[in-house]
Amino acid sequence: MTGLAPGSRAPSFRLAKDGGGTVSLSDFRGRKLALFFYPRAGSTGCTREAAAFSSLAPAFAAAKTALLGVSADPVAALDRFKAKQGLALTLACDPDHAMLDAYGVWGEKKLYGKIHWGVVRTTFLIGTDGRIVRVWPKVSIDGHADEVLAVARDS
Repeated sequence: MTGLAPGSRAPSFRLAKDGGGTVSLSDFRGRKLALFFYPRAGSTGCTREAAAFSSLAPAFAAAKTALLGVSADPVAALDRFKAKQGLALTLACDPDHAMLDAYGVWGEKKLYGKIHWGVVRTTFLIGTDGRIVRVWPKVSIDGHADEVLAVARDS
């Protein structure tokens, strides 16, 4: 779905984040960023994915890699999700889909035979130079956070 490939410059962004304020790509200059896009805060799959990344937050920090989860949910939903799950990572929202479109993760999805638009679960590892190191399209949740961490450690 995404047209971005390893070596491409990551599209810049500035988004509202959980707890107030904003987060931008430039905030991570000099560090790697594991940027994961998820469909909906609080859904079963998204909870499992965010919890997996959150549980590995210290290991990602040791690999000099920040974590950022992005969805189209409003900030209030992100705040509730983060508090309820005790997540140790930053969540941001893109209700206008500008960033989601720039990263190629807003698209058609099929659920129970019906087609709708939404976030296609995708992860990007962005290097310290702001270039994409690796893309995981259409993510399968089990073991995914561990795989991203392994690549972050090696890059």
